[in-house]
Amino acid sequence: MARKIQPGTHLAPEQFKVRITPRGPYLVYGRPPLAQQFIILNNDGDSWSFRQGEVYPLTANPTALCRCGRSRANPYCDGTHTKIEWGEEKSEQRAPLLAEAERYEGPTLVLSDNEHYCAFGRFCDAVGRVWHNVERSDDQTSRDLAIRQASLCPSGRLSVWDRLSGRPFEPHYEPSLGLIEDPSMMASGGLWVRGGIPIVGVDGEEYEVRNRVVLCRCGESANKPFCDGAHVAVHYDDNLPIDAYAYDED
Repeated sequence: MARKIQPGTHLAPEQFKVRITPRGPYLVYGRPPLAQQFIILNNDGDSWSFRQGEVYPLTANPTALCRCGRSRANPYCDGTHTKIEWGEEKSEQRAPLLAEAERYEGPTLVLSDNEHYCAFGRFCDAVGRVWHNVERSDDQTSRDLAIRQASLCPSGRLSVWDRLSGRPFEPHYEPSLGLIEDPSMMASGGLWVRGGIPIVGVDGEEYEVRNRVVLCRCGESANKPFCDGAHVAVHYDDNLPIDAYAYDED
């Protein structure tokens, strides 16, 4: 069977992989860089950018990262998942993300939107909302904003394409992982998998390889292994440091 790779994604070198263990941790192979990524607001209180926080080394190959949300050694697994009851495995989404995405056409841009993968980053809401900016994409400012908003969507729920060429606007990421932190929502978010790192499910089958994916880290998503924003509702706290990174200094 041909490997599924989303358009605009560059496959990571073969040493990189994330394997999801049955009712256990994420096993990360290849030692990609891992760091906190803080959602930073603009002056209007909208999500606007990411700021890198603490770096966490992956010294073992593989390294086990917590996905039940209860480890006292975050971001690493400490075996707590074997001692507690936590969210059931409910999703084995195998269809390509774009196959089930809504399509919104503007004068110069096309937006694809698959809300099942929403990780509640809220970058789409800033400065006129991405859907409205796509509708007004014959205006250069609106076009640029729409591309920026969709590109910052960490899960890849939103993608913007050039209507004339059909080319997707995808940010370039080296293979890397992020621990999303959302101080304004008083919540820690999912595990941000970037740069075309393959993800292997609990059944041993590989998911579609994508440039941007957010995996559940709180244990509460109803769309496991993917994040569905549940971390905000439960105010998941990974107890990692935030004070030095959470807000702009300006």
